[in-house]
Amino acid sequence: MRLTTKGRFAVTAMVDLAMRQNRGPVTLAAISERQHISLSYLEQLFGKLRRHRLVSSVRGPGGGYNLARPTQGISVADIISAVDEPLDATQCGGKENCLDDKRCMTHDLWATLNAKMYDYLSSVTLADLVAHQSGKHVAVLKDWRAAEPSKPEQAVAA
Repeated sequence: MRLTTKGRFAVTAMVDLAMRQNRGPVTLAAISERQHISLSYLEQLFGKLRRHRLVSSVRGPGGGYNLARPTQGISVADIISAVDEPLDATQCGGKENCLDDKRCMTHDLWATLNAKMYDYLSSVTLADLVAHQSGKHVAVLKDWRAAEPSKPEQAVAA
């Protein structure tokens, strides 16, 4: 399981846009230059982001892209889903036909990981990522590092 460049680049480009949109529409050429992402690749990604109503485009001189919603209303999961990035740790894509058309022994483990991953990425917003870039403490981004180790469950005698 890994997040491909499509999802990473989409999130990076959206953070760049969110950090600069208060000065007017942001061009893909400017994002491309700052983030070292191919302009044609950004055009493909932003087409998908626009269709999912995460960004809006402004045509003509001084045109570019703006966020279609406030930064607090756009999660990382929204962005990744919009660019068709699968976040699936199962071998079977959730169809439960992992091993010779049968459910594998670890299917529930990977399905639970999918749910946890989606919950986490849904909890992180563009506002969080912009604040993090500005050097502000963002608890959501640090939870996994600061979490206390869980206590082992007490064994239950049968």
